[in-house]
Amino acid sequence: ADTPVLARETIGPYLEAAALQGRRTAEMHNALARPTEDPNFAPEPMSVLYLRSIYQSMRSLTGRVLHQLQRKLPSLPEDAKPLAQTILASEAEIFQRFRAVTKQKIEALRTRCHGDYHLGQVLYTGKDFLIIDFEGEPARSITERRLKRSPLRDIAGMIRSFHYAAYGSLKGDGARRGGSAGVIRPEDVPVLEPWARYWFVWVSATFLRSYLELARRGDYLPRTQQQLTTLLQALLLEKAVYEVGYELNSRPDWVGIPLLGVEQLLRSGSEAQCKVE
Repeated sequence: ADTPVLARETIGPYLEAAALQGRRTAEMHNALARPTEDPNFAPEPMSVLYLRSIYQSMRSLTGRVLHQLQRKLPSLPEDAKPLAQTILASEAEIFQRFRAVTKQKIEALRTRCHGDYHLGQVLYTGKDFLIIDFEGEPARSITERRLKRSPLRDIAGMIRSFHYAAYGSLKGDGARRGGSAGVIRPEDVPVLEPWARYWFVWVSATFLRSYLELARRGDYLPRTQQQLTTLLQALLLEKAVYEVGYELNSRPDWVGIPLLGVEQLLRSGSEAQCKVE
């Protein structure tokens, strides 16, 4: 069985970087969750009405993306079509995963958070990480960007970014954008894919574990492990579905990565969360 020692030996110092990034993320969220008299930043309870609203938002997003996926299915890369068909047939299961956030009381707070958190939003100095670009997702209106949300949305964004980093490295000539195009031969991808998954799982787990150790000192995260797992898994799945829509519009050759992310989440839940538990 895999052990943290083996993970450190095979992945190397990046695990330490992921742990540091988790701590810095928690420090950011702790600062944004501090009590304040400013209503624009004061934390608010995560009400039942709010949970129902995000469930409806998740359903609406999924309906739009799956409709788009069905429409563009004939033009997708051949290697992505079987996975796309699997996801299209999983609509009811996706909705069921989202519905879980309304089936239990989730005791947590909504705060201001980064809003567009991924690896492109952190700068590494060689010793530490600096977090940049707090304007939120550019595609959203200013009003939407100012809404208070669960800080776990940022965590879902970063975990999905780790997934892109792992599987994007396996892209071959036609789909890569600059950098090391062609380094990975197509015939080597099946051999390397398990290692990409291994890297993703352990880096995400290390990041999440480090984050939770510090973030749990605050009172904004869900009170129980079950509540946290339910909300984080729903947010991860929502983010992956959103990415499918993004890639369909911007980079169809890359749509296989978020499709794989959706499939993996449906099959086994949040890999990183499973490792933390």
